[in-house]
Amino acid sequence: MFNRICNPLKSNSFFLFGARGTCKSTLLHNLLKKRTLFYDLLDEEIFDRLLRQPQILEEVCQQGRYEWIVIDEVQRLPKLLNVVHRMIEKKGQKFALTGSSARKLKRGSANLLAGRAFVNHLFPLTSQEMAKAFDLVDVLHWGSLPKVINLKKNEEKKAYLRSYSLAYVKEEIQAEQIIRKLEHFREFLSVAAQMSGKLINFSAIAREVGAPVPTVQSYYQILEDTYLGFLLPHFHRSIRKSQIEAPKFYFFDNGVKKALEGSLESVPAPGTSSFGELFEAFVIQEVDRLNQYFAKDFRLSFYRTKAGSEVDLILSKGRQIFLIEIKSSERVDEVEARQLARLCKDFGVSAKAYYVSRDTFERRIEGVHCLNWQKFLIEFKKL
Repeated sequence: MFNRICNPLKSNSFFLFGARGTCKSTLLHNLLKKRTLFYDLLDEEIFDRLLRQPQILEEVCQQGRYEWIVIDEVQRLPKLLNVVHRMIEKKGQKFALTGSSARKLKRGSANLLAGRAFVNHLFPLTSQEMAKAFDLVDVLHWGSLPKVINLKKNEEKKAYLRSYSLAYVKEEIQAEQIIRKLEHFREFLSVAAQMSGKLINFSAIAREVGAPVPTVQSYYQILEDTYLGFLLPHFHRSIRKSQIEAPKFYFFDNGVKKALEGSLESVPAPGTSSFGELFEAFVIQEVDRLNQYFAKDFRLSFYRTKAGSEVDLILSKGRQIFLIEIKSSERVDEVEARQLARLCKDFGVSAKAYYVSRDTFERRIEGVHCLNWQKFLIEFKKL
């Protein structure tokens, strides 16, 4: 059992979105223990009953027996949200609604309750949530989905992640008929996993998977809509202009990423380029999760100069700008830290820079705060 950071307010109805396997249902069972009725729409019998007779939900609310009604995977039956809306308005009934696909809700022209339900997101476990169970190499290799962390044997973890990848294609894509040519999407998943954390070249990926560029762009949108990853745009003070530059894409979990690219046999070794790439992705994933859990509202991006210098992660909000260089090394490279200091000056006097690595010796180099990645994540809430 892990203590999750995500803690939805219980004073109001809410959505809880997240990819399959993040244990949304488990969280709600632990959070809402009394006077709660659960409907799991992955249960075909329950799904069929509510599909045919959605008024059942209204009848239950009229009885007034339950403080909370939980509807798991509500995207499978978007029209239920009309009933939910009425019951919130008329009866003050509280609902907890989980979903693993914003796309299905959009496609179903779903009633998203116009602010009557707060929105929360749940992710794979953070290093802080895992506490003593955390092991960096294991998380870079297998990711941090709760089921994976609880499995003891590597063969079990491998089997779970492979089945997870196959189940995603079958349940989220094929069953809902989101795309016409499944073979192109399967090939795209492998290529996108290999390209995770790198600049997206839509044309090159389109040629490799044998699909038009707009189709590849829609594939990335599918990954975002099903919470399997997120785009990291190029930094610009104008959001419109930032969209002109090629973005990067990061999968939500390194274990799923490795399963999709077929590299689960390869254990990341410190000092290798693979370890460095996975570590960078891991830190960015952690920041993205904490940014949403703590409602920090930072805009995440990266920055690359015309000369090729790059800042792995930039956090921006109003006049606040934080430049973050992420290195998997055990020692701070002072040359790189000074280069980061020079880049930071281009962002104005209020900008601050962090050099985040596995080095445990905290210090400042020309104003750049060099600290261990774990301490940076602990201090993130104070930014």
